[in-house]
Amino acid sequence: MNLRDLEYLVAVADHRHFGKAAEACHVSQPALSMQIKKLEDEFRVQLFERTNKQVFPTAVGREIIDRARRVIDEARGIADLARAHQDPLAGNLRLGAFPTLSPYLFPEIVPRIRLAMPDLKLFLIEEKTAQLLAGLKDGRIDAAFIALPVEEDGLEARPLFEDRFALAVPAGHSLENRKCVSLSDIAGEPLLLLEEGHCLRAQALDVCGMMGASEHSDFRATSLETLRQMVAANMGVTLIPEIAAIPGGPIRYIPFRAPCPSRIIALVSRKSTTRGECLAKLSALVMESRRNCGPPPGGL
Repeated sequence: MNLRDLEYLVAVADHRHFGKAAEACHVSQPALSMQIKKLEDEFRVQLFERTNKQVFPTAVGREIIDRARRVIDEARGIADLARAHQDPLAGNLRLGAFPTLSPYLFPEIVPRIRLAMPDLKLFLIEEKTAQLLAGLKDGRIDAAFIALPVEEDGLEARPLFEDRFALAVPAGHSLENRKCVSLSDIAGEPLLLLEEGHCLRAQALDVCGMMGASEHSDFRATSLETLRQMVAANMGVTLIPEIAAIPGGPIRYIPFRAPCPSRIIALVSRKSTTRGECLAKLSALVMESRRNCGPPPGGL
C-alpha cells in the first residue's frame, strides 16, 4: 500500500465510478481497478460493492476511506509546508467558491492572482457551500470563498467584501423606472428563488421574512442564470447579488434603499493551514479588485 493507492481509493469513493475515477487520477481504468483489487486482497475485506450501474463503499470501506482521506491530507500538508517554506507564494492552491459567486468572482481575480503570484498553480472548485465546508475540513480544498456566517470548528474566515442585493424585475414591471426600492415596495410580489442547497436561497428567504414577500410556489431555479431568464420571461422578480448584476437586456436591476440587504463574502480556510501568507496576499488582491470595481450605478 502506498499513497497513490489511497488516492485511487478515495477517487473511486468520490466519483462512484471506476472510469471517472481513473480519468481524474490520469491512469487507465484497468490499472486503477487492479490497484483497488490489490488493496482488497491486502486488507482481506471488500472495499466496494459493484453493480452494472453503481459503485459504492461497503461499511468497512467507508471507515478505511475516511482514514485514507486523513492520510492524504497529512501528506499534502507536508508537501505544502515544504513548498511554503521555500516560497510561500508558490505551489498548488485548491480554491473553491459557491455557484452564485464563482462565475463572477473567478474571472475577475484569477488574472490578478497570476500576475501577482506567477508561481502559484490554482485549482478552482465550484461547489455548494455545504460541500465546500466539507472539502475544507477533510483537506480536499485549501481555501474557499463563502458567505458569512461560518461557524465550523477548525475553520477561520477573513471577511473580504460586502455583496449587496439588487431587485431584478422584467421590462414593463411597475417598479421598472424606480431609482431605488425599499423592502416594503415588493411585499406581495412573487419572488423567484433557487432550489434547496444554495446559500443564496437562504439569504433571499431571510429578506422575504423582512419584507413580507412570498416565494413563487411553482418554480425553483437550479442556477442563477436560469433565475435571470425566468425574470426576463416575466415569471416574477428576484434578488440578484451586485457582483452578478449585468447591465442591459430585458432585466432592470434596482438598488435597495438603506439598509440594503447584502451578504458578506469571506475567504475561509483551516486554522491549521500552512498557506497563511499566500491566503493573506490573495485576500488583499480580492479586496483591491472589488474596490476598483466599485458599486454599480443606480438603475442598472
